[in-house]
Amino acid sequence: MTICLPKGVEMIINKLEENNFEAYAVGGCVRDSILGRNPDDWDITTSAKPEQIKTVFDKTIDTGIKHGTVKVMIDGEGFEVTTYRLDGKYSDGRHPDKVTFTPDLLEDLKRRDFTINAMAYNPNIGFVDKFNGIEDLKNKIIRCVGNPLERFDEDALRILRAVRFAAQLGFSIEEKTICAIKELAGNLNKISVERIQTELVKLLVSNQPYRIRDLYEYGITKIILPEFDEMMVTEQNTKHHMYSVGEHTIKVMENVRPDKVMRITALLHDIAKPDKKITDENGMDHFYGHPEAGQIKTKAILRRLKFDNDTISRVSRLIKWHDYRPNTDEKSLRRALNKVGADIFCDLLEIKRADILAQSDYQREKKLSVIDDYEMLYQQILKNDECFSLKDLAINGRDLIDAGIAQGTKIGETLNKLLEIVIDDPSKNNKEVLLEIIRKK
Repeated sequence: MTICLPKGVEMIINKLEENNFEAYAVGGCVRDSILGRNPDDWDITTSAKPEQIKTVFDKTIDTGIKHGTVKVMIDGEGFEVTTYRLDGKYSDGRHPDKVTFTPDLLEDLKRRDFTINAMAYNPNIGFVDKFNGIEDLKNKIIRCVGNPLERFDEDALRILRAVRFAAQLGFSIEEKTICAIKELAGNLNKISVERIQTELVKLLVSNQPYRIRDLYEYGITKIILPEFDEMMVTEQNTKHHMYSVGEHTIKVMENVRPDKVMRITALLHDIAKPDKKITDENGMDHFYGHPEAGQIKTKAILRRLKFDNDTISRVSRLIKWHDYRPNTDEKSLRRALNKVGADIFCDLLEIKRADILAQSDYQREKKLSVIDDYEMLYQQILKNDECFSLKDLAINGRDLIDAGIAQGTKIGETLNKLLEIVIDDPSKNNKEVLLEIIRKK
């Protein structure tokens, strides 16, 4: 078995060897190449020390010189080249206190997280696989290098990465590794929320978003997303549901495309149900007001996890409207588009459809038929170029001022009244018609 290395990687390895140094492609790029996936980037490890790397190549950038990493530029493309190293004690549970360079590749591979990430490859020598990473790839297993308790104690983010890799690759996690995850999950408190957010999103947009159930069962969500634990234990005794809030949520995630905003919306759309649950005298559960409360709660969670403002805005808006049910006629849908926003309306329909498919069979076909009607009406409105927002109104503030309306709040009020008229009757979206309406008033 061989790997087809990019031209730049092969050139770097050959040049280092010509200068009497060892060099290998290492880590995730080797793993992905064996699996037939396109690596996101290529890492190279070498016996050469940073200052030696810099003397071998004409153009380098000191990207992580303290930890032995130099970026080598080949034809305008950068490749990270890192010296074999030993890591000292991890006092903060994330970064080594001290890095020591070593001439021994095996010592460098020993410090890596999982066997499938601890393989090196050189086109002249072949694979260096001292921890049976290739075998674990064949058997689809995530296993720590050496003692899993030590690996996770060194860097707690590896706990989350284990489940993320399992979700992305469709692998199972080896039992000793699972036991160590459960024992040390609390160490995730030491990790920055930005790093946790990155790993969580990668898991959510994978082909197996249901692996968030593993995060719950291993005690990870208790640390990074305790609200999800509440959802998992909140039952829904209602004819519309057959799963707990948490299990329903997992089904919804599986039913939407692997997009960050869509999967996060699916994850959090019912986040306020545990807070809003009431049970009536007949034993039936109700969750009145959970979309609005969910919007508020979602904003707080996403801010806590340091998501960007655009993601927070889109997700929270989708959650606010996910249970909104306008009538199935064009006028009602134009009002819905104005209220919800055309920029998220198609996403909203996808969320609503996924939500229905994750409920019980009760009136499922009827509910899905309503979504089909929304889609048909929406396409009809777009085809007819009908107005449902101020930006599409045939008249603007300057036109109103020219017509004699004083500047100030009156302008906005008048525009909104005209929009209401046009939403009711799109044929009136004509500048002269609208000006005539103003004159008559």
